[in-house]
Amino acid sequence: MKDYMAIFNLAENENDIRSLTTNRPIASVPIGSRYRVIDFMLSNMVNAGIGNVGIFTESNSRSLSDHLGTGKPWDLNRKIDGLFLFNHGLCNLMYTDSKVIKNNMEYIYRSKSSQVVLCSSYMICNMDIGKVCESHEKSGADITVVYKHITTADSGFSNCFTLNIDKSTGDLLGAGKNIGIGREADVCMEIFLMSKEKLTEFIYRSTSLNSLGSFYNLIFDQIGNLRFNTYRFDGYVSCINTVSSYFKANMDMLGRGVSDELFRTPERPIFTKIKDEPPTLYVRGSSVGNSLIADGCQIEGTVRDSLLGRYVDVEEGAVVENSIILQNVRVHKNAKLSHVIIDKNVDIDENTELKGNEYFPLVIEKRNILR
Repeated sequence: MKDYMAIFNLAENENDIRSLTTNRPIASVPIGSRYRVIDFMLSNMVNAGIGNVGIFTESNSRSLSDHLGTGKPWDLNRKIDGLFLFNHGLCNLMYTDSKVIKNNMEYIYRSKSSQVVLCSSYMICNMDIGKVCESHEKSGADITVVYKHITTADSGFSNCFTLNIDKSTGDLLGAGKNIGIGREADVCMEIFLMSKEKLTEFIYRSTSLNSLGSFYNLIFDQIGNLRFNTYRFDGYVSCINTVSSYFKANMDMLGRGVSDELFRTPERPIFTKIKDEPPTLYVRGSSVGNSLIADGCQIEGTVRDSLLGRYVDVEEGAVVENSIILQNVRVHKNAKLSHVIIDKNVDIDENTELKGNEYFPLVIEKRNILR
């Protein structure tokens, strides 16, 4: 799809997931044992044939830059177009997402694409963006917005935009925020399609008004003035904006249905940074069931219903269940972990017992080391 470019707006609300984003943006939080959050939406764009991707981030993006590199795993290391990362982590904290984009308008102007897909990174799904583009072009609308009808608004998708849609015509009547009242809602997936000229107009309007709100608010303010097309997505979606939603999304990946949809759709693979590492060693006497385990681990104890990142050691007698263990963690002998999220570079002492629950998982934050 040569006429489309993708812009990732990473000004995402991290207030309820700070324990995992102290040193990284949501986009580079590890998920599913070997992936990062941004891998899913970035792969969606690449699978649709979009080869010009700009990523705008306002927070500390060292880990994101390290993960994305030149964009080679996504076939974005190109002489024409490709992957562009704009890091404004050291800018004035009063910068808004629209100002961050405005400061790099040359990138947008120089693109030969006439249409833009504007999105966030933290919506986990496997979507055919090509069909969304077809719907946008067929509708003739100024803006197309993608949404998901959910029945868990009281427990998930906290603070996401919700849409008021005319059920008979599909017209967008209004937008608000999910505050957890009621179970059913049409949740905005923060995927917008519009012309490059319309995006430019929004950017300059936002900065001229000195708007401190989200750039998406400015788009929704045009309901009634512009024609909006709505596109309903019926596949699996999870928004990684809270610790509990992060935990649930990982646990969902252990289910066959979600796993097949996300990772086993042949025409839409999920790409990530490749690391050539030794396979995991399962020592005689170990026990592993219904788990996702990355390369380089050594398992001597018991792992059930859990996800382990690279280079995790589970020693003899240790039990890990319903937990998420990120890279370079050692769980020593006879330790017992249940409903726990352990960030990178942590050692769990012998005979330690850590326990949370599915709604309030216990988080052990990353330990910074010098090696």
